[in-house]
Amino acid sequence: MTEIVVVDNGGQFTHLEGRALDDIGVETRTVENTMPPEDIDADGVVLSGGPAIDERGCSGEYLDMDIPVLGICLGMQIIAAELGGTVGAGEYGGYADVVVEIDDETDPLVGSLAPETRVWASHADQVTALPDGFARTATSDVCEIEAMSDAERGLYGVQWHPEVAHTERGEEVFGNFRAICENDE
Repeated sequence: MTEIVVVDNGGQFTHLEGRALDDIGVETRTVENTMPPEDIDADGVVLSGGPAIDERGCSGEYLDMDIPVLGICLGMQIIAAELGGTVGAGEYGGYADVVVEIDDETDPLVGSLAPETRVWASHADQVTALPDGFARTATSDVCEIEAMSDAERGLYGVQWHPEVAHTERGEEVFGNFRAICENDE
């Protein structure tokens, strides 16, 4: 059975990420972001959201594990910051219902959501410049980079929260990530 570890960065929805993975038949466990990656044996990692990028613990070290990583909200921002992208304050701010347009229908994480989907997202902070090797895979009226992928390295990020009920097709995002992890074995 596929196992995906959820790294808790202190987000209010982290428990829902594990539950969403359980609901689609993934063996999952949640670990604190202070757990070193060498203590993890999994097929994939989800970096959860959270309140502050400076409280990311060991999250950046999970990017070197040679397994797929999905960053959600702050998790996506951690990926960008660790790999040379930039993160800044969003103009829009807090949580809201947002229509996201999918840029790349072939992207293994979000391509199946094309042409657009409704999501629940926070834009207090957001990725403002992609790291080298990444492509923008989704955008919206309130955020230029709603999702990003480096499929070659198995690194993905979404600004929105696929684990909450307000996000349409969130389960599909987790299913797509499970498929990425299974194809990486």
